[in-house]
Amino acid sequence: MTEPAQGSLAGLGILVTRPEAQARELIRALEARGARVLHLPALEIAPPADPRTARRRLEDWRRYDLAIFVSANAVRGALGLLGGGLPPGPELAAVGPATARTLAEAGAQAVQVPERADSEGLLALPRLRQVAGERILIVRGEGGREHLARELAARGARVAYAEVYRRRPAAVDPGPILARWRSGEISLVIATSAESLAALATVLGPAGRPLLQGTPLVVISDAMIQRARALGIRAALVRCPGAGSDTLTRCIENWYRAPDQAGNLTDDG
Repeated sequence: MTEPAQGSLAGLGILVTRPEAQARELIRALEARGARVLHLPALEIAPPADPRTARRRLEDWRRYDLAIFVSANAVRGALGLLGGGLPPGPELAAVGPATARTLAEAGAQAVQVPERADSEGLLALPRLRQVAGERILIVRGEGGREHLARELAARGARVAYAEVYRRRPAAVDPGPILARWRSGEISLVIATSAESLAALATVLGPAGRPLLQGTPLVVISDAMIQRARALGIRAALVRCPGAGSDTLTRCIENWYRAPDQAGNLTDDG
């Protein structure tokens, strides 16, 4: 006879949408707490369309006063283009703990990390309040939000991008996941960026759109909330303060224990 699942997330079916390599740590953490985890990668990470321009920006590394990495993928993409570790140069900032940890693994020190893991959190850092005349490099994927660069430019900084990777909807068959979703096996979806949420909607297609719209969704930024509403998601949005595995797991535990008191946003929130 099979023993019932034990743990703080026992009985909760969760869909994780991160790419394969980035999903492993989160899946292990959730399963260790008794969750039933299904995995459907929404995005594939590919080299940038214009690697020469990205490499040229990175080769000018020492000319910048500050470099801001907006994701762990941005760190990995930069390292791939540089062919090794980060050379000495500007001060460093990371959008959240996972990105900071990836920088630290590459040998970076004294990385500034905001309390809130998004552009608004970065802009609230004391280091970014007075940037007039400074040269700032934003290391990101292609086609990200412009809010951070616009606000830094408004504060007097000279801002450039190094776009070191591309995101595209993953080439996967959603059929098996949709079948299990319809049978009631998924009660929460984790997507950790507006881009991954949009890609998930694309991967699921019209057949999966009603399921996505009616299932509680983890969000970590205002941009994700806006994208979720634009996609017609009417279920609760579970607002978490960052995308790190530990942060997400604690946030989901709080929501699962007390869904009306854990910072989730209803349709009028």
